Amino acid sequence: MKFFFQQLLTWWNGTTPGTRFYLWRFYKRVGEDEFGNVYFEGQKDSEGRTRRWVRYAGYSDPTTIPPGWHGWMHHRVSVPPANENYDAREWEKPHQKNLTGSPLAYRPKGSILKSGHRPRVTGDYDAWTPKS
Repeated sequence: MKFFFQQLLTWWNGTTPGTRFYLWRFYKRVGEDEFGNVYFEGQKDSEGRTRRWVRYAGYSDPTTIPPGWHGWMHHRVSVPPANENYDAREWEKPHQKNLTGSPLAYRPKGSILKSGHRPRVTGDYDAWTPKS
């Protein structure tokens, strides 16, 4: 019963039944990425571009959209990666989950949540004051 209400009322835990029905009825499935996200394309918007939609696999996390699909979603390319051989560039890093708010989040030296001291100001910076 809990799962039913969770699916019915919370969009951040996955696609709701109404959204699934809407995508099935009005959109065409274009492809799927390695994370299980499913991509759709539908009717044209007011600017004449086709509407594009992603149905996340599980928790709604936009950082799980790979670079190739990101370009397609934002109309940077017209051919979806499912229809072409997309090779990641050598400088592209593999996906890393958004760690903000977790114990693994980046905390610079001197942060309240990390030991150590902030580096001293070297004197090469003068703060602006209204009188100067």
